[in-house]
Amino acid sequence: MLHRLALFWPLPMCETGDVEPLEYQLMDAVEDGMWWYRALHRRVLDAVGDPTRRLDGPLLDAGCGTGGFLARLHERWPTAAAEGLEYNPEAAARAQAKSGFPVATGSVLAMPFGDASFATITSMDVLCHAAVEPEAALSEMRRVLAPGGRLVLNLPAFMWLHSAHDIRVHNARRFTAGQVRSLLQQAGFRDVKTRYWNALLLPLMVLQRKIMAAAPEDRSDVAAFPPWQNATLFGVTELERHCARLGFPFPAGGSVLAVATRP
Repeated sequence: MLHRLALFWPLPMCETGDVEPLEYQLMDAVEDGMWWYRALHRRVLDAVGDPTRRLDGPLLDAGCGTGGFLARLHERWPTAAAEGLEYNPEAAARAQAKSGFPVATGSVLAMPFGDASFATITSMDVLCHAAVEPEAALSEMRRVLAPGGRLVLNLPAFMWLHSAHDIRVHNARRFTAGQVRSLLQQAGFRDVKTRYWNALLLPLMVLQRKIMAAAPEDRSDVAAFPPWQNATLFGVTELERHCARLGFPFPAGGSVLAVATRP
């Protein structure tokens, strides 16, 4: 029988209504190797910039969790200037130790940074959290992003997929690509591009969310995988990634990736 399918997104930065400490421990333990984190981080890194060129300026990972993305950023751009922001102090300390980048403790609703401090901001599955007001968080991201800077967001897709995992990690909302585009435009961002991904595995996601783990008391999806299953699922996401690079549009998926610019 297949291992329980932990298919579809990392734990977000937490504020009030904090994620249980166990969920941070699970994230920390599996994010280096779990197929989902590897797939997500590759897509965000692709959106950040060309790996053969230096980053234009400092990057902020807003809601960095236990630092897996920052660690991969350091692998791709060893000389990059980057910083993390995480509400949970223990997770922030772990992220700093894991990545080697400084990580501030604070909220995306009141960031402890000056105006126009960063050339790039990434934020993965943060605006979906119950304690985060998306409009206020985007206003802060716009404030600390330099003119011409790039914002890269990842968010869970489709409210009808809300499940036990969302309950465990206090996710209150999931988004369509159109909703994300509208939020970014209303927040004053321009050149907004959105797309769905994790499309090829969406049928398995529906199976996991709506049948295998449909009870509200079920645990979250973050877990270790047997090596063969981990490699297979990651391979499917890589196939989809290459299709997307060739311009193939996916009409639906488990997540929405958005890229926008501050004027």
